[in-house]
Amino acid sequence: MSMTIVGPDGKLRCQWCSAAPEFLDYHDNEWGFPVSDDHRLFEKLSLESFQSGLSWRTILVKRENFRAAFHDFDFDRIARFTQHDIDRLLKDEGIVRHRGKIEAVINNAQRAQELVKREGSLAAFIWRYEPDKEKLAKPRSVSTSAESMALSKDLKKQGWKFVGPTTVYAFMQAMGLINDHVEDCVVRANVERVRKNFRRPGR
Repeated sequence: MSMTIVGPDGKLRCQWCSAAPEFLDYHDNEWGFPVSDDHRLFEKLSLESFQSGLSWRTILVKRENFRAAFHDFDFDRIARFTQHDIDRLLKDEGIVRHRGKIEAVINNAQRAQELVKREGSLAAFIWRYEPDKEKLAKPRSVSTSAESMALSKDLKKQGWKFVGPTTVYAFMQAMGLINDHVEDCVVRANVERVRKNFRRPGR
């Protein structure tokens, strides 16, 4: 089975990006490119937790609604959310209305604040779990890794919720800690160039 599809420009891309119309732009311009912004990292961890049991398309098409509902994933603001905010979010048809996941984001925002006080930034902590270069050489069809299991375990130990190894691995793929674009994908080389020049936080 082919791991690639031919894109609208005639160039090869990862096969998964043909599964929904919204995926092509996300694949070409976001997925796999390294991110060091704390709010974007927190957003992605939160959205991946909302995705649990659902498709990424469901979350992606609602992403702007999530951003509005959660103040662009500013965890300092989310950490102050009260029962009133939970009630508001449970009535918001633009997002996934799951009490446990909403409460997890608020909890995780508070844990993120603690982590930033301790480590300086969320990015500095997360990027410690970047796999070594040998492991980045070839993309693999897997849903976890030793690093995602380690990061998941560490976050859970600190009190984070909805951050299992599969959720964390998808987060690491998307935020550029791993380049899992397939070998023939036209975007893989672009990601590799950006990764090469990317300044790792905390180093």
